Amino acid sequence: MRNPYDVLIKPVITEKSMDLTAENKFTFVVNPAANKIEIKHAVEQLFKVKVLDVWTLNVKGKKKRMGKYVGRTSDKKKAIVKLRDGDKIEIFEGV
Repeated sequence: MRNPYDVLIKPVITEKSMDLTAENKFTFVVNPAANKIEIKHAVEQLFKVKVLDVWTLNVKGKKKRMGKYVGRTSDKKKAIVKLRDGDKIEIFEGV
């Protein structure tokens, strides 16, 4: 089992992810090698909450140009976790 700090990279703070907090769903960027079970255990250990469900998405990087040079942004993996009713994650409060 991986260290929880190696599994969760950062929370996703966007308009869409903030709308999901009303449904008790929270979004994180996670390690691309992490699976759903590791993500569930990491969230439960770090935030002392009960996770009911985990959804994962592999996001492909986009093509970007800087003048004549073409490059790509890096690929990433996102996870949406649904918490038990009454549980909250404080980092998403007040944003």
